[in-house]
Amino acid sequence: MKFRHRVLTLLATLSVLTYLDRVCISVAGPRIQNELHLSAQDWGFVTGAFAIAYALFEIPSGYLADRFGARAMLTRIVLWWSAFTTLTGFVSRVWSLVLVRFLFGAGEAGAYPTASTSVFRWFPEVERGRAFGVIFLSSQLGGAIAPLLIVPIQMNYGWRVSFYIFGIFGIVWAAGWWRWYRNHPVEMPGISKGELAQIGSAQREVSPRDETSSQEVAQAFPWRSIGANASVWTIMGSTFAYLYSYYFFLFWLPTYMVRARGFSESETKLSALPFMLGAAANFCGGYARDAAVRRWGAKWGPRVVGVAGLLTASIAVAAALFSVSKYAALAWLALCYGGITFQQPSVWATCVDIGKRHAGAVSGCMNTAGAVGGLASSFIFGYLVQSTGSYDAVLLSMAGILILGAALWLRTDATEKFGA
Repeated sequence: MKFRHRVLTLLATLSVLTYLDRVCISVAGPRIQNELHLSAQDWGFVTGAFAIAYALFEIPSGYLADRFGARAMLTRIVLWWSAFTTLTGFVSRVWSLVLVRFLFGAGEAGAYPTASTSVFRWFPEVERGRAFGVIFLSSQLGGAIAPLLIVPIQMNYGWRVSFYIFGIFGIVWAAGWWRWYRNHPVEMPGISKGELAQIGSAQREVSPRDETSSQEVAQAFPWRSIGANASVWTIMGSTFAYLYSYYFFLFWLPTYMVRARGFSESETKLSALPFMLGAAANFCGGYARDAAVRRWGAKWGPRVVGVAGLLTASIAVAAALFSVSKYAALAWLALCYGGITFQQPSVWATCVDIGKRHAGAVSGCMNTAGAVGGLASSFIFGYLVQSTGSYDAVLLSMAGILILGAALWLRTDATEKFGA
């Protein structure tokens, strides 16, 4: 196996763990709300605390990844979030839960921007779409596996034990990453000259041979260029739109299934369905992005994939709203999620294409906008359910904002120059 594929295997495993830990609280949601006597708005505060921290720490984490590399940063990130995953199992009050989830979000922030830095340094441009496809496919596998693991644990041992178990997984991964990974391909013992040539210019642009110069580049990050780059702003807006809906699947789906559609607790294992479809859509979307770039160029290729994904998602969530059958509604929601995840690798590959050696920071800006969308949805969903007594308005708002995200893709140009 080539060394960059081993790097991708580790990043894919990281992605699985990320979503295991995120979706754990979603699956545990009905039990936590019952035990701690939480209202819909209280649950909105819990999910919103994660989104606030995630938004606040995305850009700093991405910036530090560009400066210090993914080896140290991902080790720190995973150890931090694993600690607060474990501590989630010890909470007894709503505000202690809000605090722990805030600190959990602060730890997870930057995981994917830091992974973007690694992808830039280890993968040639023609492979980045499929690399992100594999990374985000793995995240969906984590989301799909989570209900299948967590529901039996919770039914037999209680919801708290699931958080203790998943916290340990992250510590094991961090130890392996720190031991094996290197920030630059040329530092990796045993890598061949042939693979270094395949990786190409990216690994030469940020070289360990002049680490001081590299850090000076990172310190001189062109914030003004971000403000002047229209495509950075449009990809941020599109990400805000799709993560507004994406957070519904991360934090609200099992509660929606039980309270709005009449699923039993044992049937919440079916909440794995969107993530299973999402895994296939991420994988296909990564390859579709690379194929679309070859067919229509670096400007229109990502646009085609992005628009197709978000329009499909919008139509599907509207269909779920009007479905009488609870199983049909879940199937339509799964298709919605699949449409969202189909365009996800194109979002991240576009940030890498625009930012290049500043890929971590540009990705951090993009994901910050997405976290703000998730934050907005956390509070808006809670308010809409509390005030209307149903989830219809929630699904309608998702359909509308996904159309907005598709429109913003048409204004995004991955070839737009990003200068200092």
